[in-house]
Amino acid sequence: MTASKRKKLLAGNWKMNMRLAEIEPFFTAFSAALRPGVSNHVDILFAAPFTQLHATLAATRARGFAAAAQNMHFEASGAFTGEVSAMMLTDIGIRTTLVGHSERRQYFAETDDSVAKKTITAISNAVTPVVCVGETLEERKSGATFQVVSHQLGAVLNALKNHGPVQNREGFYPGDLSDSIVIAYEPVWAIGTGLSATLEQAQEVHGFIRKVCDEILGSEFAVRARILYGGSANPANIAGLLSQPDIDGGLVGGASLKAADFAAMCNAAMS
Repeated sequence: MTASKRKKLLAGNWKMNMRLAEIEPFFTAFSAALRPGVSNHVDILFAAPFTQLHATLAATRARGFAAAAQNMHFEASGAFTGEVSAMMLTDIGIRTTLVGHSERRQYFAETDDSVAKKTITAISNAVTPVVCVGETLEERKSGATFQVVSHQLGAVLNALKNHGPVQNREGFYPGDLSDSIVIAYEPVWAIGTGLSATLEQAQEVHGFIRKVCDEILGSEFAVRARILYGGSANPANIAGLLSQPDIDGGLVGGASLKAADFAAMCNAAMS
C-alpha cells in the first residue's frame, strides 16, 4: 500500500474545551463549511472530554464523522477514582481513544509502560488507540529526537509483538493490526506554541516512525499504518504536511475548536 492509498485522517483534540451548549452549533457550522463528499474520502474524528462524549457521538453519527475519548485506563475495573475503562467507552458507542498524549505524560505522569498497556487493552476491547509519541524542545536541541521517539513507540510495538494476537471480548480478531491502531507524532515543542515542525522535520520523523514499525512488526504493518502529525497544525500548513509521503493526517488541537478552520483542513485533506 502506498501513501496515496492510505485514507487520510483528521482528528480534532478538543482537550478540556467545548461546553455542551457549544457542540451542536459547532457541528452545524463545521458541516456547512465542508466541501461536498469530504467525509467519504477523509476520516474525521473529534476527541471530546468524557462529559461531552454522548452529545459529540450523537452529533458526529448524524453527519458521518466519529467521536473519540481522550484517555482510558488499562484495567477493566477497580479502585481507580476519576478513570474510565475501555468497556465503559464501548458501552456508549465510543470506538477510538487517544493514548499517551504528551499532556498526559507531562501532567499526569503517564509512562511508556502504561501507554503500552492501554494500547493492548484498547485493541482487546475493539477500541482503536491513537498512540502519541514525540520529543520536547530540550530533547530536540540535544539531538535525542529519534532516540526518544524510538523508545516511546518501541515500548508500544514490542508490547504488541510480545503479547501476540489480540482476541477482543467481542470475538474480533485483528489479524491486520494496522487497521487497529493509529500513530501520532506530536513534537511537544510545537503543541500550542504556534511553532510547527518544518515539512522536512515532520517528514523525517514520520519516515523514521515507519522504519521503526517495519523493524518491529514488519513491512506490511509499516506500509499500512496511518501516522498523523500533531503540533500546531493549521489551515496554512496542513496541505504541505499532507503532501509528505509518510504523513497520513493530523491530530489537531486549537484549530479543531474553530469550525471554519478545521473544515478548511479537512477540505485540504481531500485535495
